[in-house]
Amino acid sequence: MPESEMNPKHSKIPIQIRSVAGATCLAFLAGCATTPQTARGPQYPPAANTLREARSSQVPIERRAADYLQVAAICAPLLGNGTQETPARNTYNTAAAEITILLRSADGGQLWNHPLTLTNGGETYHLRLQPASYGVWAPDYFTAFKLPSEVERKQPKVLNIQNGVGGALVGVRTVNPREDLAPFKGITAPVTATLDFRGTDATLALRRPARQPTANVQGKVRTLAADYTAALAYYRPPSNFLAKKLMATFRPGRYVEKMGLYFLQPYDPHRIPVVFVHGLASSPFMWAQTINELDADPQVREHYQFGVFAYPTGYPPLYSALRLREALAKVDKLYPNHRGYVLVGHSLGGILAHMQVVTVTPAMWERTVGQPAREVLDRTAHDSLIYRSLIFQADPRIKRVVFICTPHRGSDTALTGLGRFGRSLIALPVAMTSIFRESLTDVDLTQFTGSARRLPNSVSGLSPKNPTLKIVNSAGISAPYHSIIGDRGKGDTPNSTDGVVPYWSSHLDGAQSEVIVPGPHGSQNLPQTIAELHRILRLHLKNSGELRTTIAETGY
Repeated sequence: MPESEMNPKHSKIPIQIRSVAGATCLAFLAGCATTPQTARGPQYPPAANTLREARSSQVPIERRAADYLQVAAICAPLLGNGTQETPARNTYNTAAAEITILLRSADGGQLWNHPLTLTNGGETYHLRLQPASYGVWAPDYFTAFKLPSEVERKQPKVLNIQNGVGGALVGVRTVNPREDLAPFKGITAPVTATLDFRGTDATLALRRPARQPTANVQGKVRTLAADYTAALAYYRPPSNFLAKKLMATFRPGRYVEKMGLYFLQPYDPHRIPVVFVHGLASSPFMWAQTINELDADPQVREHYQFGVFAYPTGYPPLYSALRLREALAKVDKLYPNHRGYVLVGHSLGGILAHMQVVTVTPAMWERTVGQPAREVLDRTAHDSLIYRSLIFQADPRIKRVVFICTPHRGSDTALTGLGRFGRSLIALPVAMTSIFRESLTDVDLTQFTGSARRLPNSVSGLSPKNPTLKIVNSAGISAPYHSIIGDRGKGDTPNSTDGVVPYWSSHLDGAQSEVIVPGPHGSQNLPQTIAELHRILRLHLKNSGELRTTIAETGY
C-alpha cells in the first residue's frame, strides 16, 4: 500500500515541500555530523544559537573556535561552586570539551598549541594553552581527545564519574614506534578542559583531575568534572576475546610479542605502581572492574597508578615469572626513582607474583630435586634462559603483595583427566622446546616433570607434585603479603575450596591478613575482594611512609 494511503494527513503535504524539508534536515545534520557532542543536561538558552553554529562543519574552523569561546565566556560567570548541575555549567563544560577536540583534530592539528586571535563577528578573543604544571597536562602530550560518550563501555559497568566544572575528556596518546610500557592501542588518561577569561584573553588548560580534583577556574576553586571509567574503558577487549584467551594458553608462542608490563595511564613519578597479574586462560581485561572501583576512591586515585602484566598463560610458570621479573627491571631502568611496587596476583598470576619476592638458589634445587639439579645448573651458563628461570633473587623494589585464590602448593585439578587433557593441548614454540631438549636430558626431565616425554608448561607447573612450588614455598617472602581466598560461600574453612584451589594450597602462614570471601575461583571482582584490596592499599599508604613522602614532595 502506498504511504499516502496509509497516512492521509501526510499525503496532503505537497511533495515539493517535503523534499525541501528533507534536504534542509539533511544539510543541518551534515553540518553537525563531524563534531562529537556532549549531550548531558540542558543547555543555557542565551548561548544556544552560538553553540549550534560552533558545531557546524559548514563554518570555518577559526570562526567555530571563536563561537565556542563566546559560549564559554557567556556561561563562565554563572558556574557557581561547580558541583550543582545548571544549564550554564553544562554549556560551559560542553564548549570547553568540544573546542579542545576541534583544535586538536582540525586540519591535522595545525591550530593546536599556538596563540590564536579568533573572531566570531561579535567579539575577538586571544587564546593560549596553559603550559604543563603539576596539575596540568602538557598541551602536546596527547595526540587525540575523545568525549566519554564516544568510548564503548562494555566493561567496567560501574561508572566512576566526578560531577563538576570543565569538559571531561579522555586523552589518548599514540605514537610510532610505540613507547615503552604503553598499551598497543595507545595510553589514556582522564583530562578536564577548562577555559579562563580575563576580558577577551582566554586560557585553555588540560587539567589532571586524578592529581588535583579541584582547580582555580575563573577566579574560584571548584571541583573538576572527570570521567575516570571512560579512560579505562578505552581498553576494551577484542570481539574474539574468548578465542584469543584460549589460544594464548594452548599456542603461547603466537602471542609472545604482546607479553609485557603495560601502564594504563602515563607513568607518574608521584604515584605508587600497582601491578596486576592475571591467571591461567585469562587476560588483563579481567581486572577492569577491580581497577575501576579502586580508582573511585580519591585517595587511592591520588597516590596509586595501575599497570597490568600480560602473558600467554601456556608457558611454564618459571618462564613467565622471569618475563615479569624482566619487565619490572625495565621499569627500574626507565624510572630509577619510582615508588616501590604493590603486586596483586590471581591464581597462576599469584604464583608469578610469589616468585618475585623469594630468592631461589642452586642449593635449594639440589635439596629438592637431587643431584640431577646440581648437574644441570653446573653445566648451564648463568646468562642462559634455563639458569635465569631457575635461579633468581627477591626484588627489593616490591613492597607489598596480595594473593587472590592462588594455588601456592598446586591444584589437584592439574592431576585429573581434565588437567592432563589440558596439558596435552599446550604446544610450546619450537624455540623453547629446543632449549629444553638441548639443556635437559631424559633423566633431568623425569626429575623435573615426572616424565622424559613431558616438557613443562603452565598446567604441569600447577601440579602439587611440581618441585618448583615446593622450592618457592620453602623460601621466605621478602615483602608483607596478604591472602584473599574463596570458599564458594560455604563457610567451611579450613576444609574449603574455591572450586579449583583448596584452602590447604591457598593459605600461607605469616600473611599480614587472610580474608575468606564467599565466591568461586574467579573472585577477583567480588565486592568483598575489592573492599579488602581497598583496605590493603590504604594500609600501605599509612604504613610504608609513601603518603608522607608524597605530601612532603608535592605539598598537598
